[in-house]
Amino acid sequence: MNRSELVENIAEATSQTKKDVDNVLDQMMESIKSAVARGDDVKLPGFGSFKRTESKARTGRNPQTGEAIEIAASKGVKFTAGAGFKSAVS
Repeated sequence: MNRSELVENIAEATSQTKKDVDNVLDQMMESIKSAVARGDDVKLPGFGSFKRTESKARTGRNPQTGEAIEIAASKGVKFTAGAGFKSAVS
């Protein structure tokens, strides 16, 4: 399912216009991104949670040459599916 199919499904289920649903979806994603960027966890009961992760700088190895290389610190995002989501899938 892509974004337009998701918007269409929600619009049909809620009797809202596709434009309104698309705007709400945009705002929801922006709110989640902003919160996670600030370091806040976003928990949606029955669906899942979004959490910012951080990895420290470390020394790695080039697999082709075996030479040591420095890997910079980085930040990422982790999504963990909630119990309701997991049970719906399985």
